[in-house]
Amino acid sequence: MQKILPFIIIFLWSSGIWSQTKSKDSIAKSKADKNIDFNVMPYLNYNRTLEFMFGAIPMMMYKVNKADTISPKSLSGISAVYSTNKSYFIASFNKWYFKEDTWRGQLFFATGDQNAQFYADDIDVPGFYDYSTKTTMVNFSIQRKVIKYLYAGIGYAYAHYNTNYQDNVEPTSVTHTNGLQLNMMYDTRDAVYYPTKGSKIKLRWLNYPEWFGNDVTANKILSEYNTYFPMRNGTDVLAARFAGKFGLGTIAFEQQVTIGNEDIRGYSEGKYRGDGLMALQGEYRYNFNKRMGLVGFAGVATIYGSDTKSFDWGLYPGAGVGY
Repeated sequence: MQKILPFIIIFLWSSGIWSQTKSKDSIAKSKADKNIDFNVMPYLNYNRTLEFMFGAIPMMMYKVNKADTISPKSLSGISAVYSTNKSYFIASFNKWYFKEDTWRGQLFFATGDQNAQFYADDIDVPGFYDYSTKTTMVNFSIQRKVIKYLYAGIGYAYAHYNTNYQDNVEPTSVTHTNGLQLNMMYDTRDAVYYPTKGSKIKLRWLNYPEWFGNDVTANKILSEYNTYFPMRNGTDVLAARFAGKFGLGTIAFEQQVTIGNEDIRGYSEGKYRGDGLMALQGEYRYNFNKRMGLVGFAGVATIYGSDTKSFDWGLYPGAGVGY
C-alpha cells in the first residue's frame, strides 16, 4: 500500500489537497437551496510499479448544519482502485466542518493489498525486489479553533501490515501500530478545496509508545507549508510547497517514506526510501477553461535513514506537466 495509499491520503484526505482540480464546492455556492452535491470521479493512472490503475471515487459535499453559512461544505466518499499488477484498495474518507468552522474533524479508513518493490544493496545480488503488503488502517483527528486562523487538536492512527518479500530476501513481517497524535494548523486560505491565495501551515506529532500496544517506541513529525498566489486576475494559481517528514526511533519498513507522489512526483519505483524526507517544489496551474487546465511543476527532495546509505542526503529533482 506504500504507493496506493498516499494517493488516497493526498488527493482525498490530506488537508493539503496539493494537486487538486476545482471542487464542486466552488459551484455549490450558487446553489444555496441544495444541501448535498454528489459526484463520481473516475480514476485512471499508470506507473512502472503498479502498472495501469483504474477505479471510481463517488463522493458528496454537504452542510452539517444548513443554517451554518460560515463553515465550508463537508466531504464524504468512498474510493475503490484496482491495478493490473493485482494491487487493490478500498477506502472511506470524511472531512467535517461545523459550528461556524470552529471545529474540524477527519475520519479515514482503508484496506487493500499492494504489490510493489523496494531496492536492496546489502545482499548478495543488489537490485529491486518485489514485496506484497496487506494493509488496514484507520485515522481519526479532531481540531478546534484556538484563535483566528489557528487550529489545534488530537488524533489516533491505527495500522496493521502483513508483508511478504520476494525470494525471502527479508523474513515475512506482521506489524501493527497505534499512534497518538497532536496537531496544529494555521490556515489563511480563501477556500479549503481549491485555494487561490493564502497559506496553510500544518504540524503533526505522532507518538507510538510501547505502553499503547506497539512493539517498539517511535515518533514521527510531519510538517507542511503550502502557499498560493492568484495569477492572471485570479484565473490561474501559483503554488509553492515545503514538506518535512521526520521519523525518530525504530521506524517499521511499512512506515518509511519514499520519494514520489506529492513529494516529489515522478519517482514511482520506490527506490529512494528512508525514515524521513524533505521536499521543496513549485507549481503553476493554468486554467484555460472553467473545467480544464494545464499544470507545470518542479521541485527537489532529499531523504535520510535509508538502508542504502549512499542515498542519504542526496538531491533528487523532479519536474513535469499535466492536464
